[in-house]
Amino acid sequence: MLPIARYWRLLRTYLAPQWRRVALLALLLAGKIAARLVNPQIIRAFLDGALAGAPLEGLLRDGALFMLIAAATQCLTVANLYVSESVAWSATNALRRDIFRHLLGLDLTFHKGHTPGELAERIDSDVDALSNFFSRFALNVIGNGVLAVGILLLLFREGWQLGLGGALFAVAGLVVLVRLRKLTVPYWERLHDVRARFYGMVGEQLAGSEDIQANGARGYVMQRLYRALRGWLPVRRQTELAAYSGWMTNAALVAVGECLSYGLAGYLVIRGRLTLGAAYLVANYFGLLFGQIAELRWQISDLQHADAGMERVEALLSRRPSVRDGDEQRLPEGALPVALEEVSFAYADGAEPDSEQGVTPEPVLRDVSFRLEPGSTLGLLGRTGSGKTTLARLLLRLYDPSQGCVRLGEVPLTATSRRDVRSRVALVTQEVQLFRGSVRDNLTLFDQSIADERLLGIVDQVGLGSWLASQPEGLATRLDADGAGLSAGQAQLLALARVFLADPGLVILDEASSRLDPATEQMLEIAVERLLRGRTAIIIAHRLRTVQRADRLLILEEGRIVEQGERVRLAQDPSSRFYHLLQTGLEQVLA
Repeated sequence: MLPIARYWRLLRTYLAPQWRRVALLALLLAGKIAARLVNPQIIRAFLDGALAGAPLEGLLRDGALFMLIAAATQCLTVANLYVSESVAWSATNALRRDIFRHLLGLDLTFHKGHTPGELAERIDSDVDALSNFFSRFALNVIGNGVLAVGILLLLFREGWQLGLGGALFAVAGLVVLVRLRKLTVPYWERLHDVRARFYGMVGEQLAGSEDIQANGARGYVMQRLYRALRGWLPVRRQTELAAYSGWMTNAALVAVGECLSYGLAGYLVIRGRLTLGAAYLVANYFGLLFGQIAELRWQISDLQHADAGMERVEALLSRRPSVRDGDEQRLPEGALPVALEEVSFAYADGAEPDSEQGVTPEPVLRDVSFRLEPGSTLGLLGRTGSGKTTLARLLLRLYDPSQGCVRLGEVPLTATSRRDVRSRVALVTQEVQLFRGSVRDNLTLFDQSIADERLLGIVDQVGLGSWLASQPEGLATRLDADGAGLSAGQAQLLALARVFLADPGLVILDEASSRLDPATEQMLEIAVERLLRGRTAIIIAHRLRTVQRADRLLILEEGRIVEQGERVRLAQDPSSRFYHLLQTGLEQVLA
């Protein structure tokens, strides 16, 4: 059975905003149908009149009317194509927008299981497969149905045997086409999956091109490409064979139908039951009827693409983030107090725990509890893998804890919205994401409402005023993707300028200065000092001197807190771990 409810839901969602253009498309289609039904009647009158010796004036009038309607039909066809393409682009672009917005709302668990290339392919090819569905399929199916009914009624008027024969043949053809669709859709779905995996692999390799070239791994990548293409080929071949079998079946149906129609019309002329004009009319209408079956075959082929795309799009849109917005409690203004209460967390890697075998993901954080007063700075220490970055992700609500509660401003994060959390919490890491655009766009993230004067003041605060003044276009200076042309220090200072602009209540610094030279690091330290005034801060440290500005320290080991307290007190306590680190100078224990 055809999934009519699913088709209707999709059409209603994306065509309803374009109802005027859809109505125009329906009118154009109705005009085209009327023209195709009327013109054979004119030819019939012309032939019968010519054989009966009708006046030349009447024959010329019929000929002129035929040519006028034929020309109008061509104009209607062009207009129909123009409007339908406009409808298709608007609908598919709206669908792409919705998918992209949905993907941005999914949590990191989903994105870690899907490569950017795979998702880009799904946004492009799967939605592109729906283009004809939006623009022409529904109206054409309806239009072809109306045209077929009109043809059958006119055939019944010529003789009930003709009408019945046409109806039976049309029903048989429709049943065959629906069966073929059911057989071929799985092949198209498998082909879409293979293509998505291929583009995901290509995107992954291109993203790591620097490491691939540096380590001489091009041969390995080419082998992966070869294997991917070898895997694509048989799936493509099977899909094309399935599609070709449908095309051949359709061609056979049309050929048999045309032979029967011409044979029947000729037989009735010989028996004197039809005039030559009526025989032409019958043959033409049968040809139109079989043409609709042929056109429907191509529409069914497009629907097979659309079905596969629709299945994958709906599967994507049905994914729900594990991090959900709460009841919209707002975080307070100003510096935010931070509290974690018996927080534990484990990464699920996109999969549910295996309840049958009792396998659950290993916790990354275990019973973590601490409190940070507003305006204070916490230094977070620990080896790689101890849970420092995970803790920062929980505070940004990229994940929710498996157990326990995270509070900002005394508000549980699960009770507020993700948007509110990320507008009040800022994270600065070693890796800075810069976009292809102007300096202004990279500072404001393409928000055009922020005044230039405010931006210039913030640029001065972070120490980039002289650099920006040296750029001929100032804030309009274009930056390449990933900040090509900027030093690592300049990129970090731009990232800090974004944080100044956002004015958060909590700032998390993930060792932002660890890869900078001493002079640039000093500039960054000055900017950081200005940034942290009047704000709560957490500094994830890999070097001991990074936490010298911290009021409190917290040391993690295997996801547990092994030490916390005031930095000055711990530094003076011979029994503390921090005191031992300071005395021995073994900063590598934090690496």
